[in-house]
Formats: sequence, structure tokens, C-alpha cells
Amino acid sequence: MAIYLDVIWFLNFCIDFLLLWLTSVILKREVSKKRLAVGAFLGSLYVLFLFLDTAIIYHPIIKFFYSVFIIITTFGYKRFGYFVQGLFMFYFSTFITGGGILGLHYFLQTDAKIVNGVVKTQSSGMGDPISWLFVILMVPIMLYFTKKRVDHIEVRKLRYDQVMNFELKIDSLTLKGVGLLDSGNQLHDPISKQPVMIVDMTVFADQIPSAVINHAKSLDSIGELVDEPNPWQDRMRIIPYRAVGSANQFLTGFKADSIGIWDNGEKYETSNVIVGLSFTNISGEGEYNAILHPKMLSNAKVTSTAS
Repeated sequence: MAIYLDVIWFLNFCIDFLLLWLTSVILKREVSKKRLAVGAFLGSLYVLFLFLDTAIIYHPIIKFFYSVFIIITTFGYKRFGYFVQGLFMFYFSTFITGGGILGLHYFLQTDAKIVNGVVKTQSSGMGDPISWLFVILMVPIMLYFTKKRVDHIEVRKLRYDQVMNFELKIDSLTLKGVGLLDSGNQLHDPISKQPVMIVDMTVFADQIPSAVINHAKSLDSIGELVDEPNPWQDRMRIIPYRAVGSANQFLTGFKADSIGIWDNGEKYETSNVIVGLSFTNISGEGEYNAILHPKMLSNAKVTSTAS
């Protein structure tokens, strides 16, 4: 069997380059293509060492220190934590890509036969052109898939990091729920300039007085309310807003006595809040039932800390 060493080396160089690139993308590190190429070149040299008549290069310790050398060459050494993060993420990228390719290979493999009740498989070895073609095609696909999954996880983590428990107090009523701290929420009461949070009335409708709900639902396009007395008449507010692709609209709200928000074990409390009422579901997956205004936290005071 003929082995084209230059082809194998170049293939490994390309794979190492992509793995180091994926590592830099996941860690959000600015690395020049030149350093990525140098690191990939050092990594690809290991393939040449495999043809040397020595067994020490197969030892896990040698492999570990060789990968350490590759990471330091590619990303540099700023501090120990920085280096360890790069090393472990490089292993993660390598294992998840290699494991995915290996899993797909065996998933699609059809060369198994049953002979006299015994399952037998056949393989033509490392030099099989079909196997190499499979690797060449699958490495970029697995790298792309891994990057997309990591990006998705980061988005989900960002969303959950911004989700906080809250407790609203209005007269003798207390509303408890989970709110999303949204930096894009810039709603303010035009008169008092107080920030406006939005609560999901599909969740809290049964706790709000029916007269308040009727007022909110009767709001027409010019911001007028049906004249119907309700216990929160003095608290009612009309907040104009404009959504993308639509004309000016109005949101009905009311002034709350106070709101408590829990963030990282600390309770922030403020009375500087208007509660807007939304009659459409604001979280399709039910992760939260209110949208918090960022200024509610900046204007709040820490009243208690979890032990």
C-alpha cells in the first residue's frame, strides 16, 4: 500500500488550522492567521514523527506537552488561567470534532456481514481514499456545527443570566414572577419619566382587578379609556410607544408601590416603576413572564443579601 506522506501532512495541517481557529472563535481571542498557521504547522509535524522508529512519541505525556507547545505558540502565554483555558478548549474542539466524525462514520458504515451467525466487518485501513474523502468533507461540517452549537449555548446562557425573580406590591396585592432584564426596553412614562416594565397578562390576569383589565382592553388607537371606575383609577397611566414597522401605539399601565428584584443573591428594591400590561404572551417558552427595565436596577437599593 502506497502512503503519500505529503498529502497526509497537508491534510493534518488543514485540520489543525481549523481546530485552532475554532478554539480562538469560541474563546473570542483575536489571533492572526500567521500564528494560526505556525501552530497548525507544529501540530502537523507530529504526523511525521509517527514514522520514526521510536515508541516514546506515543506516550500520553509527550502528546500533552506537544499540545502545550502548540497552544503557547498560537495564543501566547499571558497568565496561567489564560493558558489553561486555551489548552482545554483546544482539547474540547478536537474531541468533539473527532468524536462527531467517528460517530457518523460508524453510523453510516454498511460493510458488516453475518457469516455463520457471526458479525464480521472489513476495513481497508488508513489509506482508504473513501475514508480520507469522508474526513475531508466532514471536518468543516463538524467545525461549523460545533461553532453554531456553542453560539446557541452562549445566547441561551446570556438570556438566563438576565432572568431574575421579582415581587410587585400594589396596595394589598403582591405579584411574584420571573422577569427578563432587557437592555432594549427603553419605555418611560412621558409625565413622570419613570421606567416601565411589562407584565404578561396571560399569566397575571386572574390576580388583577377586572376593572383594571377592562380599562386596559378598552384603550383605543388615540389613547382614550372607557369611563369605568376602578380601585386603581389614580394609578392608571397611558404610555405611548412605537414598535418597528408600526405607527405610534399606546400601552396601559399602573403605578406600583414597589418592586423587589433578586440578582445574584441580593434583593434590589425601588418604588420607581410603572407596570405596563401586555395581553399577548411575551415568552413563547415560558421562561419569564415580565420584561424588566434596566433603570429599575440602577435606581434600586440593596435591601437584603442571601446568606
